[in-house]
Amino acid sequence: MAFISSGYNPDKPMENRITDIGPRHFGDFLPPVIKKNKGKWAYHEILEPGILLHVADSGDKVYTVRVGAARLMSISHIREICDIADKFCGGHLRFTTRNNVEFMVGTEDEAKALKKELNGRKFAGGSHKFPVGGTGAGVTNIVHTQGWVHCHTPATDASGTVKATMDAVFDEFVNMRLPAPVRIAMACCLNMCGAVHCSDIAILGIHRKPPIIDHEHLDNMCEVPLAVAACPTGAIRPTKTDFQGKQVATVAIKQERCMFCGNCYTMCPSLPLSDKEGDGIAIMVGGKISNRITRPAFSKVVVPFIPNEPPRWPSMTKVIKKILDAYSKDARKYERLGDWANRIGWERFFEKCGLEFSHHLIDDFRDPAYYTWRQTTQFKF
Repeated sequence: MAFISSGYNPDKPMENRITDIGPRHFGDFLPPVIKKNKGKWAYHEILEPGILLHVADSGDKVYTVRVGAARLMSISHIREICDIADKFCGGHLRFTTRNNVEFMVGTEDEAKALKKELNGRKFAGGSHKFPVGGTGAGVTNIVHTQGWVHCHTPATDASGTVKATMDAVFDEFVNMRLPAPVRIAMACCLNMCGAVHCSDIAILGIHRKPPIIDHEHLDNMCEVPLAVAACPTGAIRPTKTDFQGKQVATVAIKQERCMFCGNCYTMCPSLPLSDKEGDGIAIMVGGKISNRITRPAFSKVVVPFIPNEPPRWPSMTKVIKKILDAYSKDARKYERLGDWANRIGWERFFEKCGLEFSHHLIDDFRDPAYYTWRQTTQFKF
């Protein structure tokens, strides 16, 4: 930070301050019509899948074309997105929290022409580069984590599982024929950097085996107190053990306390958690942020384990498709997936979706469920 030579005035600390530290004000990046009408919008509507209309109090209109995009993008792909924005939108675009790209134009004709242009752009293999959709009563773009591409504690892949899932439900992404919006999220381990705890359908990578201890290198690679402190369940303690004829400083793990979260591996690379047979996927359903009809809700585990089956994860996509099809046929209009399951009863939900039922799967996480735990014999068969 630099100041001009006139000196610093403690009574007016911002006076004459010269700095380029920090981001520019977000208003500098807004399209002119958005900046002009910020906070003064009368209403909005969805004209067709992927095209939104916002109307301001002033009468100004903005047409938005929403595109499902990948979370991990190449530079060339980002440049193509910017070229589209330069050509059609005056250089403006926005990314949503669910990895959509939105292009804003001034007229409905421009929006429809842009939609046609975007749907016409495809990769060499034939798949869409910029599929338009994800609006209204359909499947939104899937928000997900890093997976095998970048993360150090994943139990499954993120990009691969999401690609396979979106291929299976793509017809519901480009249409709006479901009873209500369906949010799908994916997290590659139970640390959940994705929104799986509050999405209609969630894919969660899970470990089922405790970390492997590399006694030979642990004391040289790790700060043992950090590894001990990182464990949220107190399953790790420092110890010494004999290794190849000499005593080494290491750790011991109380396996019945381990919840396979991978926090210890974050602190100590000599405690790897990944395992070919132990790692896999759990499916959760029923979460939402909306408080329409019922209050916001956590998702519930409905399939405790599906093995990893790269590259297409057929068992996982089959389960998700069965859940979505049953919901589409049976739910009432405007009824979210979890609201439908609560209305018909979770036992009936398992029956309609063709899933194996267990009473261990039908309630919330144990701690927040203290006051909502099922304490009666009332079931809705």
